[in-house]
Amino acid sequence: MRKIIGIGETVLDIIFRDDLPVSAVPGGSVYNSVISLGRAGANVAFFGEVGDDRIGRRTIEYLRENGVNADGVNMFKDTKSPLSLAFLNEKNDAEYIFYKDHPNDKFDFVLPDVQPDDIVLFGSYYAVNPVIRAQVAAFLKHAHNCGAILYYDVNFRPSHEGEVIKLTPNILENLELADIVRGSHEDFRVMYRKDDPDAVYKSEVSFYCRKFIYTRGAEPVEVRGENGFSKSYEVAVTDTVSTIGAGDNFNAGFVYGMLKYGIRRADIEFGLTEGQWDSLIGCARNFSAECCRNMGNSISREFGESLGKIEE
Repeated sequence: MRKIIGIGETVLDIIFRDDLPVSAVPGGSVYNSVISLGRAGANVAFFGEVGDDRIGRRTIEYLRENGVNADGVNMFKDTKSPLSLAFLNEKNDAEYIFYKDHPNDKFDFVLPDVQPDDIVLFGSYYAVNPVIRAQVAAFLKHAHNCGAILYYDVNFRPSHEGEVIKLTPNILENLELADIVRGSHEDFRVMYRKDDPDAVYKSEVSFYCRKFIYTRGAEPVEVRGENGFSKSYEVAVTDTVSTIGAGDNFNAGFVYGMLKYGIRRADIEFGLTEGQWDSLIGCARNFSAECCRNMGNSISREFGESLGKIEE
């Protein structure tokens, strides 16, 4: 059975509305994605780190409760789990404050068994952090050489805007290794001062990766691919409770779609058809919309169970 390998940071997301805390749940960009994939019945494992505290233990337990293999999560002695404070506005969009000591990040685990057509999901600052870059890059290259599909979510936060020049070599290497790249308009505005998806694709992405997804909240999703492929996908109107995790679950839905519709690396290298793009973006939009209907950063268990068994 094909498996999904997620690597990334973990945080405790504390969510505020009207300056009062309303929820606290383990999170992180890739972490939110793998929770949804576990609830959807995928064979998924997460690799990362947690603090040596009550939050860290709960973060590992939460993975296992949701069907995610957590054997690759390390708890380092005398460390504290990072926090993310998310303040929801009247549109249920979030403004974030992060508390994390990146110089103390670690990336220490035995390389997992990677088979052809497995899927590796990576992104955010974890994927470009200079402190752990050598280990992350070695794993990504290993996975690529093993024939896995690499899905890169750029997810570049404004808090790291001052590091763009320093991190550019790592970003470019990620783009080159990736089979599919997704980023939001906020990411590329911070990184390149550009808002137009075609400008971003043509000048910053297409030389390295030909399959590109550009999201911008409630505005249409833009997809670019080989041979001039270009298509916009409307975003369905949703009764939103919280947009936290919307992009992460877009990623989860896309990855789930690759399993559901049997998309393999050979298909990606040959070039996805319009019908394949339609199916994959459809799954991505459904997961994202479902996430926005609750406060949990991921799809609900009920939604995951309703999807049925993935047929290989």
